[in-house]
Amino acid sequence: MPSRWTGRALLVAATAALVAGLVAPAAAAVPTSETWAAELAVSGGDDTNVVADGAAVRLADLTPRGTSQGPAPAEGELLLAPRRPAAVTDRVAVDVTADVPPAAEVIVAVRGTRDDGTWGQWTEARSGEPARLSEPTVELQVRVTLVAAPDGRGPALQRLWLTADRGPALLVAPRPAEPFTARVFATRIGLVGNDTANGHEVERDDRFVALPSRRALAPRGSGDYTVRVCSRPDRCTWAPVWDLGPWNTRDDHWNEQRQTFGDLPRGRPQAEAAFADGYREGRDGSGRRVRNPAGIDLADGTFRDDLGLDDNAWVTVTYLWTGTGPSGSALDRDARLDVRAAPAADAPVVGVVAPRARMTYECTTDTGAGRTGVGTRWIRLGPAQFVQADQVEVRDVPSC
Repeated sequence: MPSRWTGRALLVAATAALVAGLVAPAAAAVPTSETWAAELAVSGGDDTNVVADGAAVRLADLTPRGTSQGPAPAEGELLLAPRRPAAVTDRVAVDVTADVPPAAEVIVAVRGTRDDGTWGQWTEARSGEPARLSEPTVELQVRVTLVAAPDGRGPALQRLWLTADRGPALLVAPRPAEPFTARVFATRIGLVGNDTANGHEVERDDRFVALPSRRALAPRGSGDYTVRVCSRPDRCTWAPVWDLGPWNTRDDHWNEQRQTFGDLPRGRPQAEAAFADGYREGRDGSGRRVRNPAGIDLADGTFRDDLGLDDNAWVTVTYLWTGTGPSGSALDRDARLDVRAAPAADAPVVGVVAPRARMTYECTTDTGAGRTGVGTRWIRLGPAQFVQADQVEVRDVPSC
């Protein structure tokens, strides 16, 4: 493989230099890159709809996947264990060996932990086009997505080699303190009993969202990428991104540097531009006629119970991972957490944190005994948004 030949060439060159006395002993060398072969094994509960037969990783079920816009080709994920490379890195190159039928895909994406301990967004890597992470990292994770062709034929991944190193310095603006917010059109997912793109089985009154890019698709059961959605200022919900859609699969419209449709303004989904302005002749990225301007899909519990919607509607969405600052999750990972308008147990409920979702927070206060006469510590998530501190897993919370 090219990566192995490169490693052999470097070794020969280094050995020759040592003999000539031109370099220091190997023990003093500091590694700046690392190449390894991915272990293509299906294990644990993070992988979805993939099987390994010894020779390759394939889709376990080729049945088309249900979405709010109709059937989509089957897909599955192989989520590799996090890895700490030999040196700080911001670039990952891949060398893929796979059988890929026409219109099928093998998508390799990489993410890294950030200074605050959270995961950055997924970035695709292709042969000859390494993934460039938004900031240097000491820990990587690799995700391989297999997507079947429309005719039902699936790809087979046989080998995957990766090389992590530091790329040339880029002029990248630091993440702003405040996460990005946009006004987008929301539709209801439904599809109870179907599987989402990350393998979650949709339940009745479920709480999660779908966005039209895998860059912010959280692993099943995690809130690594969470949005705050508000139907009005005093009715919000925090929900994890567990599905892909509506309409597109590479439209990360919340990013300043979009993966696709870079001629559209930040925060405007491609489907909205296609529906309202005839962008791309009114069709989405796969050529379908766009029937609504949706930029986010909401699970039934998020749609009806948490936001009080009874029809598709415009909502305000904050993409929490695009900002900086501390974040935490509810201690009870299987129950919703009420958000109140004031630090008091009898204050009106103005929001809901979905199970597994993460929330950014500002500070803590000890006020708010309410009618019970019992004082409780509260964490302020934002203006007029408070949760009980003993129900949240957080660290280093300053006083308000």
